[in-house]
Amino acid sequence: MALYVIGDLHLSLQAEKPMDVFGGNWTGYVDKLREGLKVIGPEDTTVLLGDLSWAMSLDTAVEDFRFMDAIPGEKIIVKGNHDYWWTTLHKFQVFCEQQGFEQFKVLHNTAFQYGDIALCGTRGWFYEEERHGAKDEKVFRRELIRLETSLQQGGDREKYCFLHYPPKFGNYQCDEILALLEKYGVTRLYYGHLHGASHRLAFQDVKNGTEYHLAAADYLNFVPLRVL
Repeated sequence: MALYVIGDLHLSLQAEKPMDVFGGNWTGYVDKLREGLKVIGPEDTTVLLGDLSWAMSLDTAVEDFRFMDAIPGEKIIVKGNHDYWWTTLHKFQVFCEQQGFEQFKVLHNTAFQYGDIALCGTRGWFYEEERHGAKDEKVFRRELIRLETSLQQGGDREKYCFLHYPPKFGNYQCDEILALLEKYGVTRLYYGHLHGASHRLAFQDVKNGTEYHLAAADYLNFVPLRVL
């Protein structure tokens, strides 16, 4: 039994937006994912860190989720900024039931237990959201509430946190999220979102007792990172 993490699959099996157009490590990425995901077994759990499908609706995301459903074991999803197919948790659950996808869970105002560890998380917040001016306070506060709710659901267990966005990147940091990670004693943080040249600015060190790990698919060469 093992716990894995990988983000930013950017699947496009029904849409015309394959990541191959970016070249480099993304060339042939679906085949690379198929091969890399073979490390996962039926007793394992995998956290998927958002930006999973380019589909604009669940109807056009069926093949992408069929691909993910074929990953052995339980899958825990965090939403990303490009997951436009997402509407509500209930609609996603109905979609999974209709399609016969039985092993998806969503980190959405909750936490899941893995042995003695609480798996917590949400999408998070990034400076890209602020480039048109001041923060959208409503969206920002909602993400903070979701993160704190998830961390509270973790109770007294050791906590690992899974975000799509990095709360610290280059000279940027989201102080409010960092404060929550410290307040609830998060020991490990895994995040995605960063691609290509951005990898060199990723913070992968320890801050206030929390280890930071980048787990975007292209950074991992499309092989999931083993957490435990």
